[in-house]
Amino acid sequence: MAERYDVVVIGGGHNGLTAAAYLARAGRSVVVLERRELVGGCSVTEELWPGYRVSTAAYLTSLMHPKVVRELELERFGYQVDAKDPAFFSPFPDGRCLFLWRDRQKNLEEIANFSRRDAEVYPRYEEHLEQLARVVEELLLVTPPHLPPASLGDWADYVRLGARLRKPAARHTAALIKIFTQSAAQFLDEWFESDALKSALVTDGVIGANGGPYSPGTAYILMHHCMGGVGGVRGLWGFVRGGMGALAEAIAASARSHGAKIRTSAAVEKILVRNGQARGVVLQGGEEVEARTVVSNLDPPTTFLRLLDERVLPGEFVAAIRRYRSQGTSLKINLALDGLPEFKALPGAPGPQHRATMHICPSVEYVERAWDDAKYGRPSQRPLLELTAPTLYDPSLAPPGKHILGIFLQYAPYALAGADWDALRDDYADRVLALVEEYAPGFRSRILHRQVLTPLDLERRFGITGGNIFHGEMSLDQMFWMRPVAGWADYRTPIRGLYLCGSGAHPGGGVTGAPGHNAAREILRGR
Repeated sequence: MAERYDVVVIGGGHNGLTAAAYLARAGRSVVVLERRELVGGCSVTEELWPGYRVSTAAYLTSLMHPKVVRELELERFGYQVDAKDPAFFSPFPDGRCLFLWRDRQKNLEEIANFSRRDAEVYPRYEEHLEQLARVVEELLLVTPPHLPPASLGDWADYVRLGARLRKPAARHTAALIKIFTQSAAQFLDEWFESDALKSALVTDGVIGANGGPYSPGTAYILMHHCMGGVGGVRGLWGFVRGGMGALAEAIAASARSHGAKIRTSAAVEKILVRNGQARGVVLQGGEEVEARTVVSNLDPPTTFLRLLDERVLPGEFVAAIRRYRSQGTSLKINLALDGLPEFKALPGAPGPQHRATMHICPSVEYVERAWDDAKYGRPSQRPLLELTAPTLYDPSLAPPGKHILGIFLQYAPYALAGADWDALRDDYADRVLALVEEYAPGFRSRILHRQVLTPLDLERRFGITGGNIFHGEMSLDQMFWMRPVAGWADYRTPIRGLYLCGSGAHPGGGVTGAPGHNAAREILRGR
């Protein structure tokens, strides 16, 4: 006999767990079905080698919405964040280096070493970015109105949205238009003259993006990464104590405390639809789980093109999902080390540089050349690298005296020209480690173990189509009322009772909890 619930959530990523927690708090009977043996999706901590607990995919937090943290009582369930300080460390081939710190005065002193003018301008830049971020943050927990408006209710939604944004947006209309359409490089060029500073800041505009620093729209990605904060400090990122899986476990504990059931090693094979209404799911092996409402935390292509028979969907909707862009360009290397890298630009270990995000990114043009390779289906010859060592904040993640180092890389296109990732994986990883060695001689001799996750591996391991860490590109034509497609941005789908709650819905990627929160709200509204 099939199990019956009010709600079944497909996928135990952080957004699926968030939706489940809110629905369970509201009294719904909820079950979460997770394909893997642990919850978290891309926010997991895994013991890859004995004694080494690694945040295998997502590795930092900042964007987790404070409303979700507060209402789900995540701190009570073990969620703790150690704020990064310094924020960034950039070594340069000429032997110089740049730090960005939590302390504004220290930042200005650092920047003045490269440009006194930029040091004078930097506080105004931060203030400008914060003002724009505050306007956009008003939209994070908003359900996008229907596009095009199809009823008086839809028009009323637009009126309410306009009223909500009128005051905060009025003073910044031109600046908002620019940041949504400009490239990150153009945006930064209007503020600064130092390429060293611009190269440190431009990384936030291209992480996870299918575009280079001169690609239109990357200015918004830059701002998106500055919208969160840690400990009340805007734009600050941090390491979750216990790894990113501790965040997922905190959300799961909150959901369980309200009666939600969470099943792992429970892969969903298809969504049951009868007479245009979602009725539950079928697991691999044939088990059926019945529910009046089905919520998918999976990306749109997986949800609609793999778990559903396309014949139950409108043809134009299927065509739009097929056009939805979800190929990724990111690669992750996880390392176990018996010592930290010693940079030529700043010898010694451990040092403040190891507590920062360490950039291998000497110039904006360097990043653009890396993107030039990827545009034509080649992994970047000299990629942008972000290095992080969480063991500087949480030594319990590794055996005594050992460390974990994560390398996040742009660009590694999912679709390669004349090659495949299974054949290229190890040789390319060797090339990446050799690049780090140029800045930190002897680095490779400290490596004890390594894991390489290409975009293909990210797809296989975490179930994200194309290895796209945002569940789809975050370009202007795939955001807000266009995410995932126009007319279906309100978490509902053409199937009654089937909802989206993952990063393929508004407001998009990043570890925010916002899509899960918003989807749960719409389900409870029930219209």
